[in-house]
Amino acid sequence: MSETYVECLVAKKSSTILSFLKILLIMLTVVFVLIGIVFIPGLLVAIFTGVGAYFATMNANVEYEYLYLDREISVDKVMAKSKRKKAGTFTIEQMEIFAHLNSHRLDSYKNRNLKTLDYSSGIAAQPERRYMMVCNGDTKVILEPNAEMIKAVQGVAPRKVFTD
Repeated sequence: MSETYVECLVAKKSSTILSFLKILLIMLTVVFVLIGIVFIPGLLVAIFTGVGAYFATMNANVEYEYLYLDREISVDKVMAKSKRKKAGTFTIEQMEIFAHLNSHRLDSYKNRNLKTLDYSSGIAAQPERRYMMVCNGDTKVILEPNAEMIKAVQGVAPRKVFTD
């Protein structure tokens, strides 16, 4: 059995609210550290705002890494280019359909009440680069794979993958 290995990295569009919150929390941390030099309770507030700034920074810069290996698509969430977290694993056998987000082949899935997992950049480009994969009939996964990954999945499950 030949194993195909393809990986793809997609940067998620950063939220302006989260970027603003990150800058605000960093500035508040600096202010409360300066206040904390005189008043000790200011240091406690500075610690809390510093922790909040750390988490806002981690979630403001997010990338998704897709890895296709041996009939399985694995998705990892990379936060601030330093911390990696496993987001999900999907097998080709569980997949019902894999098509463009705006494809007419997905019309029968539009009215279903499915759990949505969005691992794409969040940018609606022209032409549409995002794909939707329906797994187990209860989960729809939105990805933004490259052409090599689409070709690899189509080679394994040609009747489930649609590129039109």
